Amino acid sequence: MEQLRAFIENLDLSTIVGPEMEVAGFDVRFIIALVIFLGALIAFEGIRQFSRRGENREEAINRRIQMLNEGKTGEDVLNLLKPQETRPILRKFPFVGDLPAALKAAGLNMVPEMFLIGCGVAFLISAIGGTMVANPLQVIPISILLFIIAPLIFLGSALRRQKAALIKQLPDALDLMSRGLKVGHPLNTTLQSVSEEMPDPIGTEFGLVVDQVAFGEELTEAMKNMADRVDEEDVRYLAVALMMQHGSGGDLAGILKTLAQVIRARMSLRRKIKAISAEGRMTAYILSSIPVVIAVAMTILSPSYYGDVMDAPSFWPVMGVIAAAIVLNAIVMFKLVNFRI
Repeated sequence: MEQLRAFIENLDLSTIVGPEMEVAGFDVRFIIALVIFLGALIAFEGIRQFSRRGENREEAINRRIQMLNEGKTGEDVLNLLKPQETRPILRKFPFVGDLPAALKAAGLNMVPEMFLIGCGVAFLISAIGGTMVANPLQVIPISILLFIIAPLIFLGSALRRQKAALIKQLPDALDLMSRGLKVGHPLNTTLQSVSEEMPDPIGTEFGLVVDQVAFGEELTEAMKNMADRVDEEDVRYLAVALMMQHGSGGDLAGILKTLAQVIRARMSLRRKIKAISAEGRMTAYILSSIPVVIAVAMTILSPSYYGDVMDAPSFWPVMGVIAAAIVLNAIVMFKLVNFRI
C-alpha cells in the first residue's frame, strides 16, 4: 500500500490531460482520467455486447424460439422481449421518454440507462479531450452530433427497418392464420403457428402475444399491446378486427384474408408512389448536399478562403444562420416528396 500511495503521489498527470484542467485552484485531472478510463471501459463492453448480439441474430431465425430451446421459460422470454413500463424519470425527458419501448421494438436488447450513460460519457470524453487541442465552439457541436444526435438517429433508423420488415411479413402471417381457421384450428393455435413458423420480427411479436395469453391475459388486450408496441396502422387494423370479432363473432378467416389483401394493396401503392417520387427525392438530395460539398471543397482547395475571416466576430453567427437555412431547406424539400399512405 505504501508503494502504491507513493506511486500515485509521484504520478504526473499533466503530461496526460494537461494543466488546463485546474478549476478554481482544485486539481480535477485525476478525476478526468478516471472518467476517461470508465468511458473507455463502457464503450468496449458496449461494442462487445453489440457485436456478439449481431452474430446471434444472424444465426437465429426466431429469437423467442431460440431462447425457449436454450431452456428459458415462457415468463423469462416475456420479461426479456416485452417492453417494460417506461420509468417515471425517463418520462420527464424529451426524445427519450419512450426509449425502453423503442429499444425493444428495434430489436436492441439494451438497458435504456446504459444507452443514455454510454452516449453521455462518450460526449463528455470527446468534449473534454477535444477542448484541450481545439476551439470549444467547434468541438462541442461535433461531439453533440456524433455521440448524442447520431445514436438517436441510428436508433430511429433501426426502428423503421424493424417496422418495415414486420409489415412486409404481416400479409403472409394473416394468410397463415386464415388457412388455419378455415380447417378448424382455434385462434390461439393459429397465433402459435405464426410465432413458430415465421422468422423475426413478426414471429417474436406473435410469440409474445401467445405468451401473454398463456399467462392469463386476454387475447384482445395482448393484441392491443402488440399494436402499441409496433405502432403501425396495419397492425392496429388487425387488433381492431380481432377485438370486434371477439365481441360480436363472425367469419374471422374471411376478415383476415380481406385484411391481408388490403395490406398488400397498400404496400403496392406505397411502392408506386415511391417510384414516381424518386426524381423529386434525388433532386432534394442533390440540392441539399451542394452547399455542404462547396464548403468542404473550398476549405480543402483554398484554406484561406474561410480561414482569413474565421476570427471575425460575425463569422460563426452567420455560419449558424446559413446552416439552419440549409437544414430547413432540406426538411421542406423532403416533406414535399415524402407521402404518407
